[in-house]
Amino acid sequence: MFSGIIEHVGAVQSVSLRDRAMDVRIATHFTDLTEGESIATNGVCLTVTRFTPEGVVDFHLSGETLARTALGELEEGSRVNLERAVSLNTRLSGHIVQGHVDAVGRLTHVASAGDSHHLRIFMPASLRRYVIEKGSITINGISLTVNEVHDDLQYEGQAGFEISLMIIPHTWTHTDLSTLTIGAKVNLEVDMMAKYVETLLRYTPEDELRYKGGAR
Repeated sequence: MFSGIIEHVGAVQSVSLRDRAMDVRIATHFTDLTEGESIATNGVCLTVTRFTPEGVVDFHLSGETLARTALGELEEGSRVNLERAVSLNTRLSGHIVQGHVDAVGRLTHVASAGDSHHLRIFMPASLRRYVIEKGSITINGISLTVNEVHDDLQYEGQAGFEISLMIIPHTWTHTDLSTLTIGAKVNLEVDMMAKYVETLLRYTPEDELRYKGGAR
């Protein structure tokens, strides 16, 4: 479990494709890792398979991860947002983030707004019911607030919508957002609570009987 508050930006040292999977080596600032722990990498929960005392970490990305996220775009020199899992005594400064990507979006607009930056992200229509103005969204692992929602749009023939985000200077300089170009793919995770509420609203007494084996 993560909070969407990025600890630092790491650098990809190497990428190796094999058998529809990928091995990635990333230089981090983490020097007290353990094998098997989770690190959110651009918003994707990855498992540490190997590490050095200097903080160089190896991850293995399965074909499923590559198909559902934008991590397949990584190459040597890419910058990635990193966050270690929260602990029981961690302040939850962002929101609850699982590191399970729901879809891949596209950056469609970047503009300066005083000291801040205004971004627009295209999202697929399947996620629209989970997104509200002033609600939380995770973009490449960063906990952000949705400023506005712009409905009924298309990107390269795909139906969807866009969200507007205002990025403060600290977030701009301490994440990978400043390195993205128009059209860049980004990992999206909607607020987990919205998905739970949706399931609860659809759940009926008949469902309960069926799940308990009482319905035929």
